[in-house]
Amino acid sequence: MRHPSQVLFAGEKPFPALPAVDHYAGSEKLMRKALALQNELGPIFDITCDCEDGAPAGAEREHAEMAAAVIMSADNRFGRVGARIHDITHTHWQSDLEILIARAGTRLPFLTLPKARGVEDVRVQIAALRDAESTQRIGREIPVHVLIETHGALREVWEIAALPGIESLDFGLMDFVSGHHGAIPGRAMKSPGQFEHPLVVRAKCEIAAAALANGLVPSHNVTTELKAVDVIRSDARRARNEFGYLRMWSIHPNQIVPIVEAMRPDFTEVEAASAILVAAQDAAWGPIQHEGRLHDRASYRYYWELLVRARSTGMAVPVAAAQRFFA
Repeated sequence: MRHPSQVLFAGEKPFPALPAVDHYAGSEKLMRKALALQNELGPIFDITCDCEDGAPAGAEREHAEMAAAVIMSADNRFGRVGARIHDITHTHWQSDLEILIARAGTRLPFLTLPKARGVEDVRVQIAALRDAESTQRIGREIPVHVLIETHGALREVWEIAALPGIESLDFGLMDFVSGHHGAIPGRAMKSPGQFEHPLVVRAKCEIAAAALANGLVPSHNVTTELKAVDVIRSDARRARNEFGYLRMWSIHPNQIVPIVEAMRPDFTEVEAASAILVAAQDAAWGPIQHEGRLHDRASYRYYWELLVRARSTGMAVPVAAAQRFFA
């Protein structure tokens, strides 16, 4: 029996299957703490070693070397520890990239590019990444995540999303608001303002639309709430249900589980997806009826990606689907 990934997306670029949380850590202590939590909970969240804001001024090289060592450490059991380098205007961005690729390129699941001023900045940094991969004989292209947080990047977001090698567009709320020189009030950096101010809403919608239209994962900005779990969960739920974001940043361990919970599909829909896909496979992926409704490959694609998202958030998939599709 043919697997859904072989049948449903033949000739198409597969949609990236990323964990629902991208957790940022800026120091070795916080990176190691995040790794310990990832080893406890499983790969339901990614870790990004921050070589931009996390790097002390004057010690950028040492910080990048430390991040590479963390990525290559035995504690990195799942291979889901990426890195963010400096932006293209910073003198150390090429050094960051060269150190990370030379020392940890074989294990980097992604590299994040911040503060792009437009599509040309992204092109230049991706080209440098590909050169470094070739020099180090990495043997694969490392996926790229691009932060959209400037006026220019938002203006050219559709061109950025169409570039090869990108798998995620991430919204940088804080820098975006700051870039408006006080025209957007500070309350738009937190809830509920971040979901209501028209300029912020426009940016979030445009980024999500560009990402999804180009087969990329839209990743939502952080929530500034660190302790109130209900607020964290509510922010993630609004990002998912109202704006179409499938992934969200975390900056504190307290935020990880509430975000994952909010990003999970409804379990009744997961059960339905399992039943529909099992029946579809039995029917050689032809049309079927399920509970009085017709289903074909169009709905099969929806339900398959729903099952993949459920697995990435640590949900238990019904046994029949788990045995057939995820064994």
